[in-house]
Amino acid sequence: MKIAFFGSSLVSSYWNGAATYYRGILKALAELGHDITFYEPDAFERQSHRDIADPPWARVVVYPATGQGWEGALGSARGTDVLVKASGVGVFDRELELAIADAPGAAWKIYWDVDAPATLDDMQADPAHHLRAVIPRYEMVLTYGGGDPVVDAYNAFGARDCLPIYNALDPAHHFPVTPLPDFASDLGFLGNRLPDREIRVDRFFLDAACALPSRRFLLGGSGWETKELPSNVRHIGHVGTAQHNAFFCSGLATLNVNRDSMARYGFSPPTRIFEAVGSGACLITDEWVGIELFLEPGREVLVAADGQAVAEHLQALTPSRAADLAGRARSRILAHHTYAHRARQVDRLLKMQSHRLGAAE
Repeated sequence: MKIAFFGSSLVSSYWNGAATYYRGILKALAELGHDITFYEPDAFERQSHRDIADPPWARVVVYPATGQGWEGALGSARGTDVLVKASGVGVFDRELELAIADAPGAAWKIYWDVDAPATLDDMQADPAHHLRAVIPRYEMVLTYGGGDPVVDAYNAFGARDCLPIYNALDPAHHFPVTPLPDFASDLGFLGNRLPDREIRVDRFFLDAACALPSRRFLLGGSGWETKELPSNVRHIGHVGTAQHNAFFCSGLATLNVNRDSMARYGFSPPTRIFEAVGSGACLITDEWVGIELFLEPGREVLVAADGQAVAEHLQALTPSRAADLAGRARSRILAHHTYAHRARQVDRLLKMQSHRLGAAE
């Protein structure tokens, strides 16, 4: 099928945590025979911070971040089999969501929410939110997490159907590499500074650093430059995807901290979990409902309720124990949670819709 996908960016992870999710899902769909065109705006300096060149498995169309730009891009996308609007494009989201919902000539229109908990919170807080009227006009909502709580919430807003397509691992991109001294630490955390993440980073990462002043902590990601940090925390700024493997496997352990809304809904493993585990990292994660669907606490991942618990895990962790946890986690993810698994889910949905349309004709 021909799929036109409107998202934030496929070629740049700069202020764009969904990049590796898009790449993993769409590459795997292309390998199943689908024809992918990805439409992204020239915005937020992402084109000057590219991580990859245009990939061979997708055509990338970069359009001006203007009204004429998105309208022209949508015009060229009409007539495809599947038209996808992802959340969080960053510019003209409302206009695109309204226009795509009613776009003529596309067999199937999908709203693909890469931050469903935050989107749903916004919709619930605003009775006039445009998505309340738009969502029922899409054939399906796909999300990259949230489990039954997100599905139930979207169904309550009139979604015709809703299915989580979880984050996963692309083993061709995330795998163990030789550790680098520049990324050496006892605990690393990689994530941009965002309002609903910062307070949890304070609680889980910085509180642990304060509790263990003799241990080394490494903070990667954009936006932390103005943050007051403990003396044992080293901030290294934006880490491009080409360096993620080394970042994750060069320390004793890596910390995952979910954004506040994702932690409240649960069942929302971010890309960082799969990337870190795929790179061979020992993972410590904040506590959230549903973690056991992906990794077994105590055997494949260490789960912490707060920064003190993170510090206790770190104090008890030896290199041998860390390697055992990392090895078991990577085996589990490779067996059940790769993007090839996720793409087969989406492929089945597309084929079912194709059969339904054929029967209707």
